[in-house]
Amino acid sequence: MATTSLDRFRLDGKVALVTGASSGLGVAIAQCLAEAGADLVLGARRTDRLQETKSLVEAIGRRAVTVTTDVSSPEDCTAMVAAGVEEFGSVHVLINNAGVGSAAPATREAPEDFRRVIDINLNGAYWMAQAFGRAATEGGSLVNMSSVLALRPGLIPQAAYSASKAGLLGMTRDLANQWTGRKGIRVNAICPGYFPSEMTDEMDEGAAELIASLTPMGRLGHPYEVGDACVFLASEASSYITGVTLTVGGGIVMP
Repeated sequence: MATTSLDRFRLDGKVALVTGASSGLGVAIAQCLAEAGADLVLGARRTDRLQETKSLVEAIGRRAVTVTTDVSSPEDCTAMVAAGVEEFGSVHVLINNAGVGSAAPATREAPEDFRRVIDINLNGAYWMAQAFGRAATEGGSLVNMSSVLALRPGLIPQAAYSASKAGLLGMTRDLANQWTGRKGIRVNAICPGYFPSEMTDEMDEGAAELIASLTPMGRLGHPYEVGDACVFLASEASSYITGVTLTVGGGIVMP
């Protein structure tokens, strides 16, 4: 047990899995966890981009293994967790970060498009949680990456995305209730606000400025600000926290 406040934020000796680790927030999350001392299991569909994240982790002095992972496949999720156990001996942290965006008027969204978003963002997080819950025999921490759009409407029609992210909050509470006492796995959710990413790059011109003007802090977030929140929830610093939703959005939502 760590004895000082700063020590309790350390992740030395821990193994963390990060899905969607090939770009955006996933890269920042992996980097922050490595800086806190964790070794990493990095999963995403784009294997070439995963190598770049692996190099960042190794430059910090931590170990990393990459696994090509489509979280909508339960078999891929099981394989990613198994790779972590095989490489490092155990797993302790899962950051369910993989996800896709969507934007379509509700009357025109195709069934296959809606199902794809749910299958990756919600079902995929559940398959990863299942695999992690079976393997994390030493207890640990699971963080589901939701969104402020689970708590408030966005500027554009995003029913599928909002539904998938709201579903993650319900799943978080249920898994926390199931696993915290019985397995020693704390389960929490983060609702990021707006951050520079591939999703925000696709916004109309001027959208980022509008969002910043609606945010009390007056700006978009820095990716490391979500990464630092993940370190907090993964570490002993949050040892008495489970089943909660932490909004990291500069005040754009105040639940």
